[in-house]
Amino acid sequence: MGTDACTMPNVERPFRLAEFDDLFSEAVQRVDRAELSIRMHLEGPPGLRERVRELTDRETACCSFFTFVVDGTDTDLTLEITVPPERLDILNGLADRAIELSA
Repeated sequence: MGTDACTMPNVERPFRLAEFDDLFSEAVQRVDRAELSIRMHLEGPPGLRERVRELTDRETACCSFFTFVVDGTDTDLTLEITVPPERLDILNGLADRAIELSA
C-alpha cells in the first residue's frame, strides 16, 4: 500500500467530515491559500487546540498525504494543511468548504 492511501474504513469518513464541518462553522475566522497549502485561523473555547489536534491525527492516520501543523492557543490557533501537487484538488475542496461554512 502506498503512503498516500486511505486505510480507515469508509464508515469513518462521513463522521470525520461532519467533525470538520462543525470545526469550520464554529471556529474558522479566516482561510489563507498558498500554492500547496492553506492556513486556517481559528478561535474557540477551551479545548479547541486539543480538538483540532485529535481530529487531524485521525485524518492523518486515514489519509497520510495530508500534513497538518497546529500552532497557537485555543483563542489564537492556526491550522496549516499541506498536500502533494497531485492532491491539490482535495486541498482546494477543503479550503472552499471551510470558507463557505465559516462565512
